[in-house]
Amino acid sequence: MSNIANAFKNGKAFIPFFTCGFPDMETSKAAIKAAVDNGADLIELGIPFSDPTAEGPVIQRSTLGALKNGINTNKIFKMVKELRQDVKIPLVFMTYANVVFSYGGEDFFAKCQEVGIDGIILPDLPFEEKEEFAALSEKYAVDLISMIAPTSHERIAMIAKEATGFIYVVSSLGVTGVRKEITTNLSEMVEEIRKVTDVPCAIGFGIANPDQSQRMAKIADGVIVGSAIVKLLEKYGKEAPEYVGAYVKSMHPRNLL
Repeated sequence: MSNIANAFKNGKAFIPFFTCGFPDMETSKAAIKAAVDNGADLIELGIPFSDPTAEGPVIQRSTLGALKNGINTNKIFKMVKELRQDVKIPLVFMTYANVVFSYGGEDFFAKCQEVGIDGIILPDLPFEEKEEFAALSEKYAVDLISMIAPTSHERIAMIAKEATGFIYVVSSLGVTGVRKEITTNLSEMVEEIRKVTDVPCAIGFGIANPDQSQRMAKIADGVIVGSAIVKLLEKYGKEAPEYVGAYVKSMHPRNLL
């Protein structure tokens, strides 16, 4: 049983995203711990990359800020190792294929296993080209998490059938960022997924307020929030952890349903 499954065992999961090292490493760690203390069930850790094609302006700014601070993959592995002294919930990386390639695939996945990373999301990795990563994922017991988007159409069943950990259901077309309204027929997408797998589904992209969190949790097994949390870190800097904790509590589906 994947450790990721534990995130969903107590009902609807709340999954916050953090850009590692933004606004700085210590604040980043403190904000992650605050999220965990306030009920987060799984944490997505963004490894900064110079060309984050799936990200909107908020996360792009945080990524560039982290890179300017000298954050790199080795420093992030060190941060995860430190976090693991207190944080027991599943941790997954969200980054881009080039980050893994440049580190060396084998070394990257081995290091993930060593520091306690449970999964990895690579938004720029097409399903049809995942084989090399899938083999390493299996070897080092680090789930390669699939993304299913509104444009996946007839590929939904094909992707879902091979999914591990959880399935990241992309709520809207375009890049990450807060959205006033989510109009995609997500119920239909999740229904298609359910026909071929019982791997949990979590919806992300654009969720920012308790009403959206509640509605998405009624459709799927979990809710992912990124830009709204990164905005708090951008706005409050070193004071952000307290605000992040309160926000996570206010957004958690189990406190809303």
